[in-house]
Amino acid sequence: MDDNHSGSCLCGAVRFKTQGPLRGVIYCHCSQCRKQSGHFYAATNVADANIAIEGSENITWYEASGFARRGFCKTCGSVLFWKPNEDAYVSVMAGSFDEPSGLLGECHIFVGSKGSYYSVDDGLPQFEKSTPSLKVADE
Repeated sequence: MDDNHSGSCLCGAVRFKTQGPLRGVIYCHCSQCRKQSGHFYAATNVADANIAIEGSENITWYEASGFARRGFCKTCGSVLFWKPNEDAYVSVMAGSFDEPSGLLGECHIFVGSKGSYYSVDDGLPQFEKSTPSLKVADE
């Protein structure tokens, strides 16, 4: 699989290109992700050095906690990024990548906070909060 990927927001005001392998998709069911996206987050990670963003002036950053901020297109509202304040990577929403993305699901986190209107039954590992190795904000 090619290790170069591209993607954008819905209106195209924000475009990005990544280099290098992408982490498997982690599905986050925490209340913040659900409230922002209307469902749950599906995101991969990219090292800061391995992503180039065009149209960054069209990104609005919302500081959702003291741990991280969330980036979305200020024109069309597309949810694009989740950026921890003290780490050199950015989570990129899986649905914003151009197809074929080659992305595969890895696990579900914060399933203890998932919405009551759906079930998680795809066979991927599930964690009540986070995985032992994944640094995320406490809900």
